[in-house]
Order: sequence, then C-alpha cells, then structure tokens
Amino acid sequence: MKPQRPSPSPVTDFDIRLLRVFRTVAECGGFSAAEGELGISRSAISLHMGDLEKRLGLKLCKRGRGGFALTEEGREVLQGARRLLAGLEAFRTEVNALHHNLRGELNIGITDTLVSYPQMRITHSLARLKAEGPGVRINIHMDPPGEIARAVLDGRLHVGVVPEVNLPTSVETLALYGEHSSLYCGCEHPLFHAAEPELAELAQWDAVVPSYPLPESGREALAWLTGTATASDREGAAFLILTGAYLGYLPDHQAASWVAEGRLRLLCAGKAGYSTPFVAITRRDRSPHRVLEAFLQVLTEEPSR
Repeated sequence: MKPQRPSPSPVTDFDIRLLRVFRTVAECGGFSAAEGELGISRSAISLHMGDLEKRLGLKLCKRGRGGFALTEEGREVLQGARRLLAGLEAFRTEVNALHHNLRGELNIGITDTLVSYPQMRITHSLARLKAEGPGVRINIHMDPPGEIARAVLDGRLHVGVVPEVNLPTSVETLALYGEHSSLYCGCEHPLFHAAEPELAELAQWDAVVPSYPLPESGREALAWLTGTATASDREGAAFLILTGAYLGYLPDHQAASWVAEGRLRLLCAGKAGYSTPFVAITRRDRSPHRVLEAFLQVLTEEPSR
C-alpha cells in the first residue's frame, strides 16, 4: 500500500495573525520598517516570521547585510496571503451587512498633500462616514498614484484618491475636483526679488521636473523649463523649490502657507500653470461592500466649495 499523505492542518487564528505580520513585513520592505506599522518590536516580528516559516516548512525571506528580500516561495506565499486576507475581510463585510449598524473596515489610499486642499472633501466625507458608523475602522495609506491603483486592483485597498492620469481601464472613477498648480521659486532664488519674468526667460533657470504622471496640460507647462532635478511626488518638489536653487510647479493650496510666510513667490501668474483632475477609484468588478458604498455615497453628496 502506498503511504498516505498527511492531511493538511486547518488554518487557525494564529496562522492568520502570522500571515498578517508577514504581509506587512513584505509590503514595508523589512523588519525595521514594519515595526511602526505593526506596533510590535523587531525581535517580536522575527519570532513571528520564524514561527510562520516553521509552520509552512518554507523559507520566506532573506535578511542580512544585503538587505531584505523575499524568496521565490515567499513571493508566492505573499500572493496567497493577500487573497486569503482579502477574502476574510470580504466575509467580515458580508456578515456586517446583516447588522443594522455600519461596521467593518475602509482601506483608503490617498496621494500626498491633499489634506491642505481648501474643499477638504475627503476629510469631510471620512468624518461623515465615522459619524454614520462609529464602529467603522478607517485605514489610510499614503502612496504614489500608481501604487494606489495597483492596491485597489489587487484588493489591498477598497478605494483610492488619485489624479485622473494614466489610470487602468479596470477601475471605476468618481470625479472629485480639479487641483490647480502654478510656478514658484524660493526666497533665495534670484527671481524672488526680480521683475516678473517672461515665459521665454524661464529656460535659463534650473527647474525640478516631476517624475510622477501629469495631465497633458502639465506636460505642456513643463516645456518652458529646463529640468535638472526630478521629484517623485509634490512633497519632494516642494523640498527642492524651497532650497532656492530651482523653479518648479506646486499645487496652489500646498504653496499658499509658504507664500504667506514670504518663502515662495508665484511666477508668471495666469501664464504658467495647469489643472489636474482628481478622482476616487474603485474596482469595476468589486464585490458589495457596505462601508465602501456608504463612503462613496457621502462623497457624491459632499458639496464643492
């Protein structure tokens, strides 16, 4: 008789906890980076990872002087863990829908600097959601637009707030508002106290060029500049412009406080600038999710001011 293979052990609550730790470590890129996200020490994370590797009989990651990296098996386990945890959250949401009170989680991804937008539409909508469902847990992730779109598609995020630029066709969009960006220089820049320059003069000055996706109007606005530095987000662009060594575009709401403090100057008002439409994105084929639908509803009701 052929020896029978042992039956797989049932997945326990402890296994799920270990998988949550592993997912966080993998997405943060290492043990140290995951400490703040998990709220536990690096040594505790190491113990959890060791327990998971023993239970699975697999080496999930490499760590040492060369840095942190997932093994091939670790990458496959990560994908499976994401599917399992997303399925558990979907189950929790379906059960919560049986209750009168709004409960569950909302995982939302937001690109940088939007908190200073005068309309504060996202802020007000999250406040209304919390008022309607005090038991709702809101988890905010600040990431670049491309990462937010990927996380929405693979189920890590329920909704994202991103520029409407180069979005995949598999997401559904809800228009929020347009964000206007203008050209600025820092108080140490030669143009800060000079006469208003003409557009044709801008090319002689170093400028910071965004490496993140821009609308067509943004790409046209950059044509007047000579890019000698790049920034992956608006926060990075602000750092470089405030050095006084570069010109660059910033959202007007982000720059407003620095202009008021005399640290930035608006250049070529009405001549150099562009608008970026912002949208909320969700998966087109998403499953019913009561908390998400409630949030989208208050977003549509939030007045534009």
